[in-house]
Amino acid sequence: MRKPKPMAPVQKNEDRTRVNQHIRVPEVRLVGADGEQIGIVNTREALRMAEEQGYDLVEVAPNAVPPVCRLMDYGKFRYEQQKKTRAITKNRGGEQKEIQMRPNIDLNDYQTKLRHAKEFLAGGDRVKLTVRFRGRELAHRDIGRDLLERFAKDLAGDGRIEGGVFEEGRNTSLNVVPARSGGGGAAPAPASPA
Repeated sequence: MRKPKPMAPVQKNEDRTRVNQHIRVPEVRLVGADGEQIGIVNTREALRMAEEQGYDLVEVAPNAVPPVCRLMDYGKFRYEQQKKTRAITKNRGGEQKEIQMRPNIDLNDYQTKLRHAKEFLAGGDRVKLTVRFRGRELAHRDIGRDLLERFAKDLAGDGRIEGGVFEEGRNTSLNVVPARSGGGGAAPAPASPA
């Protein structure tokens, strides 16, 4: 039976930022933890300084000559970056949910799908309304367009239309995004008679 080979430590950061021993250049331009320029330093010396101060040596500008490295807490830096990306996706309107229907939808089914769309919009998600056509229904795309326009009118208070009705193959679709609460989309207040 063969002995297993020892595994080399694998760098697990997805953004490919080089940290500590993964920085392989002989010299780096070093920036301190508080932002002051330390200057061009041997990489071993920079690693020693980072270890003494309790920080990580993080390569922030790998394409510069020599590369720029900074003394910082890498775990905290990654946490802040993740927080920023989460905030950006939250501002975009969350996930996109799709509601599919046929052009000959019954009233109760229509009301159920409308209620679901309102719940999605209230939760901050975008909604894509899609009408699917099959067979002879393709000759009557105007029915699907009318259905989507009726849907848009019923959702007017909960969301706003993005782009308008568009066709893609056998489907006709409409995108609705959540209405901004207290945003700049509100109509101006009427002027008071003076």
